[in-house]
Amino acid sequence: MADGLLSEKTKAYRQLLEEELRSSVQKLDAPVSLKEAMAYSLEAGGKRIRPLLLFAAMDAFGKNPAQGVRAAAAIEMVHTYSLIHDDLPSMDDDDMRRGKPTNHKVFGEAMAILAGDALLTYSFELIGTIPSEYAGLEEKLKLITGLAKAAGAGGMVGGQAADMEGEEKELTLTELESVHVNKTGRLLEFSVLAGSILSGGDQTRLEILSKFAYHLGLAFQIRDDILDVEGDEGALGKRVGSDTANHKSTYPRLLSLEGAKKALEDHITKAKKQLALTGLDTSLLLEITEMVAKRNS
Repeated sequence: MADGLLSEKTKAYRQLLEEELRSSVQKLDAPVSLKEAMAYSLEAGGKRIRPLLLFAAMDAFGKNPAQGVRAAAAIEMVHTYSLIHDDLPSMDDDDMRRGKPTNHKVFGEAMAILAGDALLTYSFELIGTIPSEYAGLEEKLKLITGLAKAAGAGGMVGGQAADMEGEEKELTLTELESVHVNKTGRLLEFSVLAGSILSGGDQTRLEILSKFAYHLGLAFQIRDDILDVEGDEGALGKRVGSDTANHKSTYPRLLSLEGAKKALEDHITKAKKQLALTGLDTSLLLEITEMVAKRNS
């Protein structure tokens, strides 16, 4: 995600997140080698779209996004753990991530697995330690439960399992959407809802924002599939064409490249329509929506 696509406000929130991620790992009472492996992947950069969605949702409700920084860091830790494990030889077997050697290439497979495990479990500890003036016990329980559901067997992990089982198979469009709603969409959706929960959002707006996140998540994955066909490896920081090499069903493969681009535009339009229904100042959420549509990395 190029900084040129970010407003100064969003850049400030991202910097806040980076500082929280660094300090959270540094203060751990854990083996230095494990902390180094955790920090390596956390500090490799990336789009940070999930925590930015949390910040943007809080901003829409007129709350101080800085109060959600621990929850935002927790979400990014879960996402980073999933990338470390996805890159392992037994999974996607990738050598590069964000322009750097993948975690297991630097620290070995065993330490990479442990780093991922540590990031996943630490995420829940972070939510539990959110100051009480920012989130009460009920809000923390909602955040912990929601994150567990989004990341677990009924969400990201289940989506990854279905994605692996879908290799060498011709999935229908409905089956492909189901894979990506779980693998990618659930955590994106939770990020938006987490910001709403921390802001005391009402049920009606939560439902609208959930629909927004559904379309944004599919748009994100469609753009990902398009970039795997015509993206630049230097900008992406990873190899292109891996989906084809792994015989995966993708949106360009099912719809054609032009069809995938039309589907992307359709989901972006639907996401924006949902934002308009909230009656909130969703300028930062719109900014992120535009980034998803136009991103080159």
